[in-house]
Amino acid sequence: MNIRSLTRGDGVVIGAAVLLFIASFLGLTGAPDCTGPFAKYCEAQDYSSSNAWSSVSVLMSLYLAGVIGAAIIVISRALPQPRKIAGLDLGQFGVALTIFAAWTAFWYIIDAASAGAGLIVGLIAALVLAGGAVAGPLVPALKAELIGAPKPPAAPYGAGPNPGYGYPGAQQQAAGQGYGYPGPGGQQQTGQTPGQPAVDATAGGAAGATPAAGAPADFAPFWFAVPVARPLYGEDGSPSPIAELAPGTWYLAVEQRGQALIAQTQDGRRGVLQDTTGIQRG
Repeated sequence: MNIRSLTRGDGVVIGAAVLLFIASFLGLTGAPDCTGPFAKYCEAQDYSSSNAWSSVSVLMSLYLAGVIGAAIIVISRALPQPRKIAGLDLGQFGVALTIFAAWTAFWYIIDAASAGAGLIVGLIAALVLAGGAVAGPLVPALKAELIGAPKPPAAPYGAGPNPGYGYPGAQQQAAGQGYGYPGPGGQQQTGQTPGQPAVDATAGGAAGATPAAGAPADFAPFWFAVPVARPLYGEDGSPSPIAELAPGTWYLAVEQRGQALIAQTQDGRRGVLQDTTGIQRG
């Protein structure tokens, strides 16, 4: 599952489920008041040992029902297509379980003669869990991403929207050298001295370089960053990656082959980036 697909509402649901699970290990009832006139009739008992795990009905109907409901809600987001249980979508079934857990916790604490920490914390966690499950898809603040996509660093050393070939800072040199790269104003720089006839750099003339097969004639190298880690394959077509491009790092695209790019890493290795969706140009 991609953790970046989780929303803030999912974060509330997960946090409340963890708190509810912890509450299941706390005492359900508190010690009775044995200071009155009937103190001599009180029996010494270890009330701290009575938790939800001592009662299957309480454990399943309150604590584990809420935890299972939260797990179903989160898992339903990872499925490519919605699944149904008893006519309900999987996510709706999980929401129903969280509401049932909150309802059960409320009546357990009403019926308890002396509520312990397990019931009190369990009720709070169950209410938060049910509220987060219901309001998550409705409230805009809870529909926002839990973890935003990482932002690549600023373009390195003056690399602009159409930098020249080479490493950062080479834009000015490439603009004056030509060889088929766009210069100022988007015009081709062919490198002739003034007065000489212009030579088409993309046609394989003396001052131009012939573009690689399958690459656009107007392609200019540029810096880019990937949104998620992606493999870089060898130019020889080997199925094994030679490197992995990491988010937050700038790489140089030196050639285009159809939808793929020939990328160069910072240590000088070159390879084919097959998945170019979502890349950020420098």
